[in-house]
Amino acid sequence: MTHHVEPGGSWRPVRLAAGVWVALVVLELVLPGSWVPSLVLTLAAGALGGALGHTLMLRRTRTLRLDDAALTVGRERVRLAHVDAGHLRAVLAGTAGADAGAPLLGGASSLPRGRAALPLRLTDGRTVLVPTRDPAALTRALLAGVPDTTDRPPGRRGTLGS
Repeated sequence: MTHHVEPGGSWRPVRLAAGVWVALVVLELVLPGSWVPSLVLTLAAGALGGALGHTLMLRRTRTLRLDDAALTVGRERVRLAHVDAGHLRAVLAGTAGADAGAPLLGGASSLPRGRAALPLRLTDGRTVLVPTRDPAALTRALLAGVPDTTDRPPGRRGTLGS
């Protein structure tokens, strides 16, 4: 069984915003009179909602999951049977890389902060880049789950389908 998960976003900003909001509410309840302006409480609640929405969006669109059947980044999915294991071994050895203009898996226009791009060649010859926080661990997990394709002829299509 091959499993590898990299969450797309951290819950830390939500916890921080919730902590600030709770501290303000406690101050309001404990101190006599109205010490905390209602605008401050409203802004803190808005920050909590914004942090929650942003974290949920990141976890939906940037979470990387590898299971026995496929590699999924956000809504994009690549079946493990379509991954070229020989190229993956060459990437691990440092003798292969990505084609110029290879698209980023997951639909992002640029590489998210804190991530590296792992080039992944598919059996039809196209190359995609996988945004990952730990390329070595993902490569090992992929090699454990990808069927060996060294006996297949390489594909003729390039990155852009030509």
